[in-house]
Amino acid sequence: MKNLLLLALFPFTVSAADLMICNGEYALCAASGSTPTGKTITVKGKVFQEGMAVCPVLKGRSVANGALMKNSCDAPPGKVWSLFSTVIEAPQAPSWAVAPLVHRTFVLSKTEGMSNMWSFICDKQKLVNGVQLASCYGPINESPLTNGHVKMGSTIVTDAPAGVLNPVGGNF
Repeated sequence: MKNLLLLALFPFTVSAADLMICNGEYALCAASGSTPTGKTITVKGKVFQEGMAVCPVLKGRSVANGALMKNSCDAPPGKVWSLFSTVIEAPQAPSWAVAPLVHRTFVLSKTEGMSNMWSFICDKQKLVNGVQLASCYGPINESPLTNGHVKMGSTIVTDAPAGVLNPVGGNF
């Protein structure tokens, strides 16, 4: 609940009409980092470097940006959406054991980027230590709030541990 309250306190351009509650499988990338794929991804007409994050697949209620998902929580077969959730613990790399999600902040710089996976599609992968994983593809240094480029020097919030490449997070 505190995460939803945090989300509600920040003004951003995702309109209330775009927010959707989904119920079912979703990938939670909050504690993941992403590796550049060498490709680009276009979000609302803006081009970004694409990153791939390996994320655990959970089941339950989650929050989505319907504008990026064609207003449907349904993913194609073999795929799942990467969504936001209020869970306080989740499986985390490298062992995929369940651990608390711990918020931290860092400053976006030329040497420390971030990635956004919220409401982007993922490919389901194999089980690892009993955890369903997904490869999620999304933009690097793109704001989940405005869908624009995040400026260097911005403060980023993530649940990924320090040292992870392009942690999934946002400039909240």
